[in-house]
Parts: sequence; C-alpha cells; structure tokens
Amino acid sequence: MTPPISSTSAGQGQAQARPVKPLWVALGFVLCAFGFLGLVLPGFPGTVWFVLAAASFARGDPRWEAWLLSRPVVGQLVSDYREGRGMPLRAKWFACICIVVAVSFSLGRIPVLVGQVGWVLVGLFGLYYISLRVPTKR
Repeated sequence: MTPPISSTSAGQGQAQARPVKPLWVALGFVLCAFGFLGLVLPGFPGTVWFVLAAASFARGDPRWEAWLLSRPVVGQLVSDYREGRGMPLRAKWFACICIVVAVSFSLGRIPVLVGQVGWVLVGLFGLYYISLRVPTKR
C-alpha cells in the first residue's frame, strides 16, 4: 500500500511546477520572434514557429496563447494547422521551392560526401512531407 500524500508534499509539487510556467512563456516569446522573422525573411518558415509558440504559451499561460491566436494572420495559420486544414497550394509550392533552393545553395558548403547525402535526404524528406503528408487547403 502506498502512503497517502500529505498536504505538504502536494504543496511542494505545486511550488515546483510554478517556476516552469514562466519558462514556457519565455520560450513562447522566443519562438514568436522566429515566427515573425519567418513572415519577413524569404525562405524562412514562420508557421512552424508560431505553432510551437502557441503550444508553449498553452503550457505557460493560456492568456498569451489567446493573444497569439487573436493575431490576424498568425492566428489563422495556427488554427488551420491545429484543425488539420493544411496549407494553401501556393504556400506548398513556395515551401518546396525554398527547400530546393536552400539545399542546392548550401550543398557545396558541406565538405564531406556523407554530409551532402544526408542533407539531400533531409531536403527530400521535407519535399515528401509537405507535398504528400500535409493536406492541401482549398
């Protein structure tokens, strides 16, 4: 038989969980910064960072998650992802072109053949995932 949990040990568990919540919120803001960079920089994805930021805010403070979801463009992107709606066809094309360009330009900078093959495989997996696994939003 396990001994019952005393109120002091239960209180300690709650006290240990509280310091973690601000870390989730801080991580959410860092991920949001990457997401906003993705909206401005060509070839840098934004949606992935916003989805991760929303998940971090949900663990840290639901008010920040609600704030992120209320943003005009960002909220729609995250909601579409969460509801399984997928990506618009134009965005899929753009993402695939960016993968091909990024892999092509960086391939010559990798000095080892094994690294080059690995990098091409990562790019091919990205193309496969976006084109065949992510639903196309109509």
